[in-house]
Amino acid sequence: MRTRLLRLSNDLRESYWFVPTVMAIAALLLALAIVYIDSHSGSTWMDGLPWLYAARPDGARSLLSSIGGSMIGVAGTTFSVTIAAVVYASGQYGPRLLSNFMSDRGNQVTLGTFIATFVYSLVVLRTIRSAGESGAGAPAFVPQLALLLALVLVLCSIAVLIFFIHHVPMRIHINNVIERIGNRLIEETDARFPVFVGVPLAERSDDPRIPLAFRDEASSADYERRAPVRSKDTGYIQLIDESTLMEAARSHDLVIRLQYQSGDFTHKGSVLLEAWPAERCDEDAMKALRGAFAVGARRTALQDLRFLIDELVEIAARALSPGVNDPFTANSCLDWLGAAMADLARRDLPSRLRADKDEALRVIAHPTTFDGLVGRAFGALAQYASGDMIAGKRFLNALGDVALSCDDPSRISTLARQTREFRLLAEGALDGACRKAVLERADDLLRALVEPDYKRRLRDGNAWLGGTA
Repeated sequence: MRTRLLRLSNDLRESYWFVPTVMAIAALLLALAIVYIDSHSGSTWMDGLPWLYAARPDGARSLLSSIGGSMIGVAGTTFSVTIAAVVYASGQYGPRLLSNFMSDRGNQVTLGTFIATFVYSLVVLRTIRSAGESGAGAPAFVPQLALLLALVLVLCSIAVLIFFIHHVPMRIHINNVIERIGNRLIEETDARFPVFVGVPLAERSDDPRIPLAFRDEASSADYERRAPVRSKDTGYIQLIDESTLMEAARSHDLVIRLQYQSGDFTHKGSVLLEAWPAERCDEDAMKALRGAFAVGARRTALQDLRFLIDELVEIAARALSPGVNDPFTANSCLDWLGAAMADLARRDLPSRLRADKDEALRVIAHPTTFDGLVGRAFGALAQYASGDMIAGKRFLNALGDVALSCDDPSRISTLARQTREFRLLAEGALDGACRKAVLERADDLLRALVEPDYKRRLRDGNAWLGGTA
């Protein structure tokens, strides 16, 4: 249930209907409340304000009709502009970035403001009566306070329209798009590590806490003691509720091994996880474990760092394609990928073995490795950046910046391997002076990384000094 609520919350954030609907309902309730106050207080309160005067029914109707008609027209224009911007961004930067624009709160509030003003004006307009309109001798009624509030809403709508005119071009500016993705990647890294599910345990290959059924030397009989929990849905895993997994494993005294992670594609009948021992994994346990997975039609950034990395890689790859040929956009993506990987390099990544509060092994998760995430970021872009001198040099600079945040020799080895592989690609893809410039930068980085004082050597090198953009 919790996974469904979290997924619903994410879907509502990325919808264009939820915020406008809430604002329209609020406007309806506000109109009813203000008209009720007007019907009991009258317009005598305006007598002490010389700059205000009571409106007559015909003038009030004309004013509210003008407000309502103009607001619904502006709302339609706003929606058209928003859809045009979304279509442009989706085609220019990639369809996977559509959710970033759909979740933009500024566009949602802008559309909601115009619709709310329209609804408010329509409801108040319905309450205006001329003398004798509702019966012989019936007095006229004009909700003066509600009319004044309608003018305030119009002024707010004008302010929102000015904001919207500025907001849309800023929102689709490529540097701002990259910045939002990069910032979210860093924020998610900060929120995720060093702990994800449960308490991480130090991992050893011969760890006696790992059930024999989950080891390489497991026999057929041991294998039979693993109970598979199969998916009933087809799609991408958007969310895995770690607390539900841990609670279900603890309450049924199980050890579970995850077969998928957030962002992976699963289909009906595929094994989401395996539980040991099988005799304790009854239908209730399977239902609880299966309920920890939320499956949808697309990947999201809820728990998937790889998705955010892929978005930056996609923008950079499109920018470096022959039809676009925009290496400076690729450079911006490389800068943010470098910043995210540098932040990751300073963190201790959790073991795949996760324990409950009593330090009993409960979950064997997918290992999160520095090598895997660096390969996802830089390894995926190497084939594109290696064919362009500008992007190639920035690619190597970003690797050098990540190395400045590394203290683990194994992570330095990962960066050195990425550099060597990139050098081989650039050697075959470039020629002339471009080839020489990139290879020299790669050789400088490789020479620095093999030295014990590599940080000093990188800082002393001109390529890794600040202000070399």
